Amino acid sequence: MLAPGPVRPVTRRSPMRRRTPARRHSPTRRRPGTRRSPARRGSPARRRSRRPLRRDDALGLAGLAVLALFLLLALLRWLAAHWWLPLGLALAGAAVWGLALRRRAERARWEQARQRALRLGLGTLDALDHRQFEYAVRDLLRRDGCADAEQVGGANDRGADVLATDPYGRRWLVQCKHRRDGAAGPAVGTPDLQRVNGTARQLHGADVVLVVTNGRFSNKCPELAGALRMHLVDRELLGAWASGARPLWELLPRVPAPRRGS
Repeated sequence: MLAPGPVRPVTRRSPMRRRTPARRHSPTRRRPGTRRSPARRGSPARRRSRRPLRRDDALGLAGLAVLALFLLLALLRWLAAHWWLPLGLALAGAAVWGLALRRRAERARWEQARQRALRLGLGTLDALDHRQFEYAVRDLLRRDGCADAEQVGGANDRGADVLATDPYGRRWLVQCKHRRDGAAGPAVGTPDLQRVNGTARQLHGADVVLVVTNGRFSNKCPELAGALRMHLVDRELLGAWASGARPLWELLPRVPAPRRGS
């Protein structure tokens, strides 16, 4: 029989432990009342900017101030010695400004004279397009003394082609209806009057509501215009107004009275 060999001691293995994932370190929260370490305060550039002003920098700023004061004193001494030069420049500037104002006033007087002398025939008005016809009506109102007459017709004009205020303070709203063929063209109908009436007084505050055409109105328009307190300027009345010198309110019947204080 074989002799038994040496017996090895039996060691027990400990059970395997499950590895837990490493915990993420959350940023430490600073407790109230504590201060951060100097290493975390701002960037190096900010720390450098908080340094006290050096002596060399202070001397440089003082030197610049002294140099600026010296140049200012030199300029004042030069102006005192050559006082006639700034005085001459000021007088020249005043003369140029006065000449410009005089020329502007002359142009305004010439424009007023041109507007007062404006005369337009029906043939000239027929040759215009619709937009040019609006500008012609505006110029005629300016000739009559409506200095603020303005062409406003276009997209979203809310029923107004020309707006103006006469010398008596009355607000005028004009709707223009141009006909290429004049009286032979289609007549202006009652729907056109109703559209103008819907916005003239409510949106524009008009005292006088006017529809102007180089053509003609339908037979129902005069009655409706009377009921709506509107004024119609047909081809005949337009010819008398455009080719004459009388203002439009002298040619229209039953124009509202001037506003108080006008």
